[in-house]
Amino acid sequence: MKRILSVTAAALVFAGASMAVAELAEDYVFVEPTAQDHPLDEIISGYQFRIESTRETQDDDFENPGMLLLDQAMDTWSEVDGAAGKSCADCHGDDPLDAMKGVGSTYPKFTEEGDHRAFRNIENQINHCRTERMQADAWKYDKNDMLGMTVLVRNADRGEPVDVAVDGDAAPYFEQGKELYYTRMGQLDMSCAHCHEENYGNYIRADHLSQGQVNGFPTYRFKWQGVGSLHRRFSGCIKNIRGIPFKKGEDEFLALELYTSWRGQGLPVETPAVRN
Repeated sequence: MKRILSVTAAALVFAGASMAVAELAEDYVFVEPTAQDHPLDEIISGYQFRIESTRETQDDDFENPGMLLLDQAMDTWSEVDGAAGKSCADCHGDDPLDAMKGVGSTYPKFTEEGDHRAFRNIENQINHCRTERMQADAWKYDKNDMLGMTVLVRNADRGEPVDVAVDGDAAPYFEQGKELYYTRMGQLDMSCAHCHEENYGNYIRADHLSQGQVNGFPTYRFKWQGVGSLHRRFSGCIKNIRGIPFKKGEDEFLALELYTSWRGQGLPVETPAVRN
């Protein structure tokens, strides 16, 4: 069984929260890291830290609330929008899940169009397509149209391993994301690693801390009563430690998205996952 790591004193003293030792199920599933410098011995999806009823909700497409946004995006795919008179289907084909196969598991990454090259996550790529190819208005982060299309792109790779590139031109983003992951922030003076590397598996209040893997985003959270983006989750974590979040879609969170995706390299894409 998975025994729990040591409790971080700073989290207890400053947050005033109680922690308890917990164990994963004997048959918990994990992926072995392939990178020699990976900080974890086992890569474990947040799915393994959730109670049975939550996992059952995620596994049942009829019960999973996140699937409603997927259905919405399937309809939006063929809808014409913008001055160019185009839909997603005009460029990518009529079957969105087939067209997007092999895409969602590889973001964030550099994408190119003509002379324009930029490091983007799925949301930024969607808005690039909308503004440049469709001549339509950009969608806002964490609104249903953007969330739904991002769910669609990721869901097309559901079950496929996360496979992000962190070398070449992406290397500076990877290093920036790694630095952010271990940087203490906020009045509680905590980093991502305090919860998700040093204390995963512990309970803090009623929350069973996971490794903070991102293979299920966008995710339906019971706390949110809806689907939210990864950058919304980043923002929430920083606010929880009484810090000031970075802006969604900007370089800092893009870098952190790349690094956290690498930490879960090889985990299957679960989008839309269901979490507390």
